[in-house]
This record gives sequence, structure tokens and C-alpha cells, in this order.
Amino acid sequence: MPGLIQSIERSSAVLRLLAAGPDRLRVKEIADALGLPKSTAHSILRTLEHVGFVEQDARTARYRLGRGLLDLGSAGIDANELRGRALTWADALAARSGEEVRLGVLDDGAVLVVHHVFRPDDSAQSLDTGIRLPPHATALGKVLLAYSAPAAASVMAGVLSAYTRRTVTDRGELARMLTGTRARGWALSVEEWRPGLAGIAAPVRTSGGLVVGAVGIAGPVERLTDTRRQARPALVDHVLSAARSISRDVAGS
Repeated sequence: MPGLIQSIERSSAVLRLLAAGPDRLRVKEIADALGLPKSTAHSILRTLEHVGFVEQDARTARYRLGRGLLDLGSAGIDANELRGRALTWADALAARSGEEVRLGVLDDGAVLVVHHVFRPDDSAQSLDTGIRLPPHATALGKVLLAYSAPAAASVMAGVLSAYTRRTVTDRGELARMLTGTRARGWALSVEEWRPGLAGIAAPVRTSGGLVVGAVGIAGPVERLTDTRRQARPALVDHVLSAARSISRDVAGS
């Protein structure tokens, strides 16, 4: 049948084989059972182990199903682990951009800020870790909605509250903004959540490209955008670079 991917079929067969019995299996046993070259079976197992779907006993070298299968209904990484992977890169982003940095995840229809770095100056600031932001009115939220159709549908089915006169409350306009976010790989919000405040954010991805969070900067409109209210390219580059670095660490965990 055209369009089928053999490596996925084989990976599925490996998982079914491991699930069929209580005993852990060696690479050769798996290869023999599925009629695969040992090298092919080993490559499949290494990939499945990398994403957490199988685990190898270091003492016996036998394989069993991994804990990652239990996470299929979630993002596969908890907020604390994501925060831990992002600490260094979030600090660097604040230093390079001169702005405050937030790391967020979707949680029950809102953006939960799991990490916040103060802007590197001596001004009075309050810690935002733990606060919840409206996804349709923030750059972090637009990134997270852009890469999650179920979350976007849920938000659009509810009330799109207006926080300022610039908050997008039209569902069609919001859908177009999410399409644009996916096309360019980052999001911009300008005075949509708070007057005078702008934000730039980009997705954090894990293995296979799954978006598990968003990282971004926030600051005065005149610092983050030009006279046409377009994001300053240098700041976009800083945010994208930080997002890629965090993603590499998350995917390699």
C-alpha cells in the first residue's frame, strides 16, 4: 500500500512484542521474532529508547517497555524538567536582549509561567513564576495555540476577553494570526495584554518536533518594536536562538 512507512510499522511491531509478555528481551530475540537483521532491530530499539518508549536494563542488556508510553496523553515532559533545561538559556536571553524572559506551558486553557528571569537592570520588578496569562492576548500563548489545534479550538470556543483596545477578540483574526505564527516560527503581541507592553516568543520542541512550551521576552513597545510596530529583527533572532538551544537540551534529555 503506497504511503506506508516501514520504520514505523517495525517500531510498532517491536512495542507490541515487548508488550506481549512479562519477560524482557534481548536484541537478538527481538530480531529473530520479527525477522529483522540484528542491526535493524538495534537501531529501532535505540530510537525507541531515546524517546522513552523502551528501557534497557544496564545489567542484562534486555529491553522492556518504557515509562514514556505512560506520557502519551501529555507533552511527555513536566514543567519542572522543562524549567531545569531552560535555566541557562533563559538567563542568556535576558542578558542579550536586555528584557525580561518568561517560559510558559499550556495549562487548563491558560499559559502557566514556569520560569521568569528579570530584565538585567536595577529597576523594581516582581516575579511572575506561577502566574497565568491569557493565551489569545500574549506572544507565549499565540505560539502554544499555533501548534496545538485542540487547544486553539478550545480557546476559540470560549470568550475571547478584551484586556486592552488592541486585544484580538475576533476568532477569524486570531486564526489568521496563528497561521502566521506557524509560517514564520515566532509570535508577536503588541499591547494586547497590557498597555505599552509587547512580547516576542518562539516554540520549545522535544523529540520529533512536538511543541512542549514557549519562551519569550516582554518589554516596552518602543524597545521591542520599530515605528511600524514590527518586531525588531535582532530581538527575534535572540528569542529564536534561545528556543532552539532549549529545544536541543529538551530533545536530548
